[in-house]
Amino acid sequence: MNTTSASLLEKLRRPGDREAWERFVDLYTPLLHHWARQLGRQHSDADNLVQDVLVRLLEELPRFDYRPGGRFRGWLWTVTLNLHRMQCRAHARQPVPASLSDSGCEAPADVEDIEESEYRQYLVDRALRLMQVDFEPTTWQACWLYVVEERSPAEVADKLGITVNAVHLAKARVLKRLRQELNGLLE
Repeated sequence: MNTTSASLLEKLRRPGDREAWERFVDLYTPLLHHWARQLGRQHSDADNLVQDVLVRLLEELPRFDYRPGGRFRGWLWTVTLNLHRMQCRAHARQPVPASLSDSGCEAPADVEDIEESEYRQYLVDRALRLMQVDFEPTTWQACWLYVVEERSPAEVADKLGITVNAVHLAKARVLKRLRQELNGLLE
């Protein structure tokens, strides 16, 4: 199991930390794509914006100074929105046939008001999906049944053929890893 002692954001400040960048891309690409679609981008244009955001982040994150209580999500949204607007301005300078004039470059007002709970749930779900492969299936299933499905430790132990103590240990290991994965990413 690959554990981390520092937050992902701190790791991204180090140039060349490929594993941290891969984890960041896995966690955030779906969210960035969702934002791009909410900004009115078609699928391929959304993909292009996401790529541009990731390139910008490669440049900016090594200098990003996360402060506890800060809003990384707000900063990430600002980077995405600024690139979107910059691309729209560049696009507006080019002649566009009237049939294609609806460029989707106006941001809907509610995009900036993404609910905190929605964001938190997205990150937790995404981190869990990415982490699952790092655990033995029995460990993962024991934690899932106990925490998510709210089954008793005795029931889980009986179902999986393990001890009650093993159920508690599985829960502790998975939740510890989840806290490590999300350290610094949730405001």
